[in-house]
Amino acid sequence: MMIPKKYYYLGLLLVSITLISSCENDDNDIIIVDDIPVSAGSADFSNFVSVGNSLTAGFTDGALFIIGQENSFPNLLSQKFGLAGGGVFSQLLMNDNIGGALLGGIQILNPRLFFDGAGPALLPEMPTTEISNIRPGPYNNMGVPGAKSFHLLANGYGNIAGVPGGLANPYYVRMASNPNASILEDVLAQDPTFFTLWIGNNDVLSYATSGGLGIDQTGNPDPTTYGSNDITDPTVFAGIYATINNALTANGSKGVIINIPYVTSIPYFTTISYNPVPLDAATAAAVNQGYVPYNDGLLGLEAAGIITTEERILRTITFMEGQNAVVFEDEYLTDLSGFGLPSIRQSTEEDLIVLIAASFIGTLVNNDPTLVNGVSVPLTDQWVLSSNEIAEVITATDSYNISIEQLANQKGLAFLNANELMQEIAAIGILFDDFIMESSLVFGGTFSLDGVHPTQRGYALVANEVLKAIDAKYGSNFSDAGVLFKAADFTTLYPMSL
Repeated sequence: MMIPKKYYYLGLLLVSITLISSCENDDNDIIIVDDIPVSAGSADFSNFVSVGNSLTAGFTDGALFIIGQENSFPNLLSQKFGLAGGGVFSQLLMNDNIGGALLGGIQILNPRLFFDGAGPALLPEMPTTEISNIRPGPYNNMGVPGAKSFHLLANGYGNIAGVPGGLANPYYVRMASNPNASILEDVLAQDPTFFTLWIGNNDVLSYATSGGLGIDQTGNPDPTTYGSNDITDPTVFAGIYATINNALTANGSKGVIINIPYVTSIPYFTTISYNPVPLDAATAAAVNQGYVPYNDGLLGLEAAGIITTEERILRTITFMEGQNAVVFEDEYLTDLSGFGLPSIRQSTEEDLIVLIAASFIGTLVNNDPTLVNGVSVPLTDQWVLSSNEIAEVITATDSYNISIEQLANQKGLAFLNANELMQEIAAIGILFDDFIMESSLVFGGTFSLDGVHPTQRGYALVANEVLKAIDAKYGSNFSDAGVLFKAADFTTLYPMSL
């Protein structure tokens, strides 16, 4: 039984020339409309500090590197704030445009992705950023890739001794003011006059990108017991978020807080269709023969009243000529192991296959042409975010976003609804100058090769939306003065070369 070798990223095989572009964005010429002076309104941008995770740091193409950091949305904002009394904005840059990092000369973080003609691949270069080369901050860009909400309060999160055991963050290690500091302490030490806060994405994203391998910790109030891929309890999140905001605004600072987009809006979960397996009639028939005992067992258990008709239909596995859904393990199904039947079913339109599954589905086990991953061999949980797992992620995200918006209103802060923004991009696209920003992987212009983080142009779009939110809340006039970013000033994609 043979099927096509692999199923790659939609359309990426068709166009590679689009990736050959300059690695440096054009000079951002500032055009003042009708000589209208830029006003800060009631905001004070003299000491701007940005707090968050990878989305704040400028992470893109699966890594943190200089060009991405220079195009981070906070760094872009600082350029405009400089027109309205803003001060110097500092970032601890990586050493190179390779991405990744070393600890004691051993690679611990991967380099960035590039397009190798068949799909995204790791850049075949060795990182040069050594984590042990600590440059104590604090810095104005306090975005720490991988940070969850409760990590902002965690003392020792920047202690290099904790990196091997996963107790500390290598990105924060480089910049922490001392090994026992917390991110929030380093932020507050700067006494910011204005801030942005975008945190909480990783409180659900790591669960989602792992295909739901973690635990939904709703009801568990102790984040010290959470695993790296777990969903943060919404009550815990609400308390931590309030603590962060109370601290940031204690001295009268103003700022912008940003909510959490649904994972269903990003190409990491929407690029691979639920039915990516093409089969001819003969192969489909051969596969079906292998599942006859399983399907017959389901019929028997339905007749015995062990499972419902609905579950039997959901679990029944059938292949046909044309495109087919993958077979995967689903822990939410009734446990029938006592009857010798595994908890497997085929994916539906309500499930999401993770992006990295593209290079795994259709591969052979031990080079045996009868053992095909996703077809005759069910995918393990890590490759598919099931409908039940999606529901857990959405429920948590909704709860987080309620807390975020309520605090924005209570504190009188500007608010950017990134969830609504990303849903609009996914549904119909957003006009950014002469460009339509869409959510398809790479070629939609918004998301980079990792399927999660924005491109240069995507971060510029976020920066513009933040500026508009500031205008609306604090009476500044970045929009009216014509100093918003132009899409043409940014390349959509990063280059294949350095």
